[in-house]
Amino acid sequence: MTSVTDASIAALAPAGSTRLSWLNSFAGLGPDFYTELQPTALPSPYWVGKNRGLARELGLEDTWLESADTLQALTGNRVLPGSRPLASVYSGHQFGVWAGQLGDGRALLLGEIDTPRGPHEIQLKGAGKTPYSRMGDGRAVLRSSIREFLCSEAMHGLGIPTTRALCVTGSDAAVRREEIETAAVVTRTAPSFIRFGHFEHFSYNDQHAQLKTLADYVIDRFYPDCREASQPYAALLEAVSERTAHLMAAWQAVGFCHGVMNTDNMSILGLTIDYGPFQFLDAFDP
Repeated sequence: MTSVTDASIAALAPAGSTRLSWLNSFAGLGPDFYTELQPTALPSPYWVGKNRGLARELGLEDTWLESADTLQALTGNRVLPGSRPLASVYSGHQFGVWAGQLGDGRALLLGEIDTPRGPHEIQLKGAGKTPYSRMGDGRAVLRSSIREFLCSEAMHGLGIPTTRALCVTGSDAAVRREEIETAAVVTRTAPSFIRFGHFEHFSYNDQHAQLKTLADYVIDRFYPDCREASQPYAALLEAVSERTAHLMAAWQAVGFCHGVMNTDNMSILGLTIDYGPFQFLDAFDP
């Protein structure tokens, strides 16, 4: 695992690829919030599924998802020019118990691109180990990656706020779970992947300056009306709570059950995030 430098990005850049307009605002928060690193390559990648409708919404050319260079980049074998791959650090409560430091254990944020729908972050899930992987291998498997691809788009179709999957790529590389499976990478998009746990991390560690920096970043980018309130941070808490309540109600309306609804899997924007174990109720009799 090596740090990303301008030289290494240039060396790995896909020749002739569409150049995206990168903003990388989260990277501007500074190294207290993340670790920069390269993804870990997978051998002989192949396309599994492409969300061409989402690609068009993001202003990507139709040919972009057909490119062999894009396939390599979205599998983690090359780095897109202008991106700054990083894994963010956060903490959280899991199943009612404080779990301490967590972080992006198998996801890499490539950066934030300018789109017709506003800035959107691009993230690779399954791109290899990070400093926050703990005992994990940093990989995702094909089975669960397809589930996330399908369910996140289904939730979007139901009108429920969610992260979305731009594509899934696969590899025959072996990944050990309960049995041997094959590897995959999900390319996810959202206006932001900031979680409750990002705030908890700095609060628990008494890093008040970083906590304020994060809150100001979220207010300025996503909740600008809170800046006009007499107590902007209290207004932010209220706004996030309201969005989250609406999300929970939307889940209940369709019988969606999130299997790991911990604070490290709760979006500050009220989005459904991290489709690990989940299920839909077939029926409900109160």
